[in-house]
Amino acid sequence: MKMLKKLSLIAFAILMLSCSGDKKGKEIDWISLKKDIQLDPSKEKQFDEIIAKYTRIQEDNYNAAQGQGKKMNRTALLTKQEEARAQQALEMEKVLDAPQMEKFNKFVDENSRKRPRYNDALLQKIKTEAQLSEEEFAVVNAANDAFEKAFNDAHDVYHGNDDLAKEYWDKFNEQRKAAIQKALTPEHYTKFEELIKEVELKEKE
Repeated sequence: MKMLKKLSLIAFAILMLSCSGDKKGKEIDWISLKKDIQLDPSKEKQFDEIIAKYTRIQEDNYNAAQGQGKKMNRTALLTKQEEARAQQALEMEKVLDAPQMEKFNKFVDENSRKRPRYNDALLQKIKTEAQLSEEEFAVVNAANDAFEKAFNDAHDVYHGNDDLAKEYWDKFNEQRKAAIQKALTPEHYTKFEELIKEVELKEKE
């Protein structure tokens, strides 16, 4: 049984850091995390069961995306995997206390493949702090969606080449910003640039 649990954790680690033949990163060290958050035997059992459950869900998502007989829709797959992680976190909240949950969320965030886009939290911050109108915000969303699709569609070209991936990311990012700049007032765009200045290509995107 211990070996089965260990294999499930390894499978989950590989899955979280992989995509359609992507270069694998290091395995997620769930054992280290469990030691860090100091789980008692009862909580550890629940923790392992949740990890195993969402391993299966993400494997099913991945296999379904591969088995469509056509080019994988990476945007759709990464969206489903992101949703699965959110549901996993909700279940973990029933097991872990607040300090443990904070460490868990930080750990998962640092070790998960992200969608290459402005995330929902940043989008809301842009809308609020840049005081965008609904029309302006619609353009930001559309440009953001177009950026994500373009970058994901080019995946087979830059796959395995970090420098080339960065070139594609920079190219599509400039197109995203140019489209947004045309729609925003100068004041709103200045604030927008301030809010997204630290956005860059992450290793696990």
